[in-house]
Amino acid sequence: MMKLLWRKPICLFVLVGLFTSFSAAWGLETPVRHEFVIKNFKTESGVVLPEAHVVYGTYGHLNAARDNAILLPSHYMAKLNGYEWLMGPDRALDPGKLFLVTTELFGNGSSSSPSNTPEPFHGPRFPVMTIRDNVEAVHRLLTEDLKVTHLKAVIGFSMGAQQAFQWAVSYPDFMDRAVATSGTAKTYGHGIVRLEGEIAAITADEKFKGGDYTEEPQTGINAFGMVWAAWLYSPQWWRDELWRTNTKPGTTFEDVVDRFRTRFIPGADANNLILQMRTWEKHDVGTTPGFGGDEKKALGSIKVPFLYMPSMTDQYFPVGDARYEAQFMHTVSLLPIPSLWGHPAGAAADPADAKFLNENIAKFLAGEPVAAEKVVRAN
Repeated sequence: MMKLLWRKPICLFVLVGLFTSFSAAWGLETPVRHEFVIKNFKTESGVVLPEAHVVYGTYGHLNAARDNAILLPSHYMAKLNGYEWLMGPDRALDPGKLFLVTTELFGNGSSSSPSNTPEPFHGPRFPVMTIRDNVEAVHRLLTEDLKVTHLKAVIGFSMGAQQAFQWAVSYPDFMDRAVATSGTAKTYGHGIVRLEGEIAAITADEKFKGGDYTEEPQTGINAFGMVWAAWLYSPQWWRDELWRTNTKPGTTFEDVVDRFRTRFIPGADANNLILQMRTWEKHDVGTTPGFGGDEKKALGSIKVPFLYMPSMTDQYFPVGDARYEAQFMHTVSLLPIPSLWGHPAGAAADPADAKFLNENIAKFLAGEPVAAEKVVRAN
């Protein structure tokens, strides 16, 4: 059964934050859910939240030396079980040997979010959180709640990759290694324009009312899903109709489009969706204190071995942006994922992607060389 499920493609829609838990089927224990509360959490914007809640999960057990922990920070609207494609005795991360910590971003509806925070910070009054705000909160979670002062690795996909970069810049000695899949160290203009289009789709709904809606602006959320869908996979993925590989027999193109339109992220709150897009937009390791807004300088400060795995067909984080950033990194192994699955390739959207990711991340964590691209270093 394990081998059969390993070959089965992950459901088309789970890779954008709706990961269905396959814990039992994959032989994994259900993650233990925790909640860490920080009193008077000061955000980068200067707003102080009386309480900041961070939901996180744990797999496996922390050893006596407290040196077997790996952090897996979540991506857009994801929950704590979003990395199970990397977990198992025959995958890169074995919970039987490692202590795996999965954290949920502010704004996902479980950690502190516009939808679950009382006034004066409810809804559109919730402060814009940065990737650094998330990293700072999780640093406190690790050191105060779990008493973990060093990690074997930080591994992140998409907005989790953004966090992996920020960890390597903000806390250069806190981990032994870092891995980023389908995500960059900065959100460039192209990405901001895309996100603004998706935000505009939600806010154009007359029911949105500046974020003070009394019912979800569903028409706007449906439009958001359609804009998102156009960017999620590669043009060739659509041309080759690869959606047929993991949908029921008889599924039509119209069915696929309708699901994006009406059931893309079921139950999502509009303000939460927008908050996390604002977090995404603001990401820039160059604005870390001490680097004067220079992403090149910040990237050059990274000390730990860093496995950088962009998807060759990602339209969110183009491989060209990854190649641009890699030239400023002294410890990077740049290994693009050869996939037609676009952005979700970085989260094992296809069995071939899963195999490529698990094999190479396992090698990297073991200190073995990977077949990385040659990077021409910037002077």
